[in-house]
Amino acid sequence: MTVRSILNTKGHQIVSVEPDAKLADAIKLLAEKKIGAVLVMDQSRVEGILSERDIVRVLGECGAGVLEAPVSEVMTRKVVTCKETDTVAELMEVMTTGKFRHLPVIENGKVVGLISIGDIVKWRVREYETEQEALRDYIKTA
Repeated sequence: MTVRSILNTKGHQIVSVEPDAKLADAIKLLAEKKIGAVLVMDQSRVEGILSERDIVRVLGECGAGVLEAPVSEVMTRKVVTCKETDTVAELMEVMTTGKFRHLPVIENGKVVGLISIGDIVKWRVREYETEQEALRDYIKTA
């Protein structure tokens, strides 16, 4: 089971903001799209990622005044990425070790999607349900 399988089911949509976007605008985008992270991109280049965790951290440190700051001052700059050929097991390990919930998918230097821990959980639940159904069918015919 690979990242490509998940993206083929969920889609390749990417939500991004520019580094100079105001934090308040990025928060509105997260709320509108009902997502937990947004890529920070300058044209097609990933500059960072802004997650709910980044927002809570900076609000706790600086207060509400930071809402007018550019996203580039708040984002996580060191972005861990994955490839379409990576397995779900590899992603779970990387996310658990790194303590983050979103991974941009990069192929040939281009962002082709974003995988969240929610996508992985949804995929695993569907996999278990399929296995259970197969076992029930097997037991019925035995």
